[in-house]
Amino acid sequence: MKDKKHILTAILCLAGALAIIYITSLNFLSVRELPLPMEGPSVKEVKMLSEWFPGLAGTNGDTPVYILEGKKPGGKMLVLGGTHSNEVSGYMSAFLFIENAVIEEGTVYVVPYTNHSGMTHNDPGEGNYQYFTLETKSGLRTFRYGSRATNPVDQWPDPDVYIHYPSGQRLSGSETRNINRGYPGRPDGNLTEKMAYGIAELIRKEDIGLEFDLHEASPEYPVINATVAHQNAMGIASEGCINLMLMGIEMSLEQSPTNFHGLTHRELGDYTNTMAILMETANASQGRLRGATSIAQVLGGMDKCYEVSEQLGMLYVPWDPEVGHPIEERCGRHLQGVYEYSQAYNNANPDKKITYSGVPGYEDLYLNADRSMLGGAQLAMFLM
Repeated sequence: MKDKKHILTAILCLAGALAIIYITSLNFLSVRELPLPMEGPSVKEVKMLSEWFPGLAGTNGDTPVYILEGKKPGGKMLVLGGTHSNEVSGYMSAFLFIENAVIEEGTVYVVPYTNHSGMTHNDPGEGNYQYFTLETKSGLRTFRYGSRATNPVDQWPDPDVYIHYPSGQRLSGSETRNINRGYPGRPDGNLTEKMAYGIAELIRKEDIGLEFDLHEASPEYPVINATVAHQNAMGIASEGCINLMLMGIEMSLEQSPTNFHGLTHRELGDYTNTMAILMETANASQGRLRGATSIAQVLGGMDKCYEVSEQLGMLYVPWDPEVGHPIEERCGRHLQGVYEYSQAYNNANPDKKITYSGVPGYEDLYLNADRSMLGGAQLAMFLM
């Protein structure tokens, strides 16, 4: 009788374990299918990055590239969102651009999920959400909240020390899955290096003259509300930065360090002919001084702990406890930056102009918004 009870208990435990495996497997498979932007008025084609580097075909590093073409020929520009998939304003700015831009001259390539693999998982140890939703013109849309790094299912194990190719720079082993330490990449490297190589190949093969990489960082990080540019792009970055500040948008400007390797603004400027620019906004959910992660923090940019940190002088950005740094401000900064720097590029390259309209900027998303709409509702008004 006792043996039968033990057998029954074992069967029930096994059934429970199988049920958990089944449910978690469904969840794992579901997050690998990512929500995509709707195709706006200038989207002419959507290709996979493997079109430019076939070594990504069939991997979770392959990612959609949206090609927006103008009525007139001109220059070429690339916008990278989702380099770090937990930096929400980067890929949401890419969505806004794809769904709204009307290209008049030139061609714009937009990659909403630069590290596609990083978007297929997140960091539960940080208390991060897997999804957030916005009520848009077409109804409720769900967006992913990913991870800073490539999914370990796709690339494992991490080495003790990551050695950057080709510089030989040595970093923590976990950085081997950070695509923004993997440029210029290599065709026979790990998945992260292959994704970086694919982006570099896209730039080289399409002769893209201007490239943006959209990021977020913690409010206590020194390089915040900032633009970092390769030395070849400092002329247009300086002009654009002045115009941003004339609009009342605080923006610092730094030249890419020559001794720190793997970043877009260093390696893409060195190994391709593009002018490489990176922008950082202040995201409360990125920092170590934050409180518990919440949607109000991720989208609304509100956090009581940062109010205290600001009073203690620990932050590199101003902190208004009534507003915080909502997603509208962060996307507005990115999209206004893309516009102002591209205008400066046009001034320097009148035979390769990239002109467009329809994309919401800082005033549309943030400055002129109803304060009660901040935290996602104002941004959702510009999504299809």
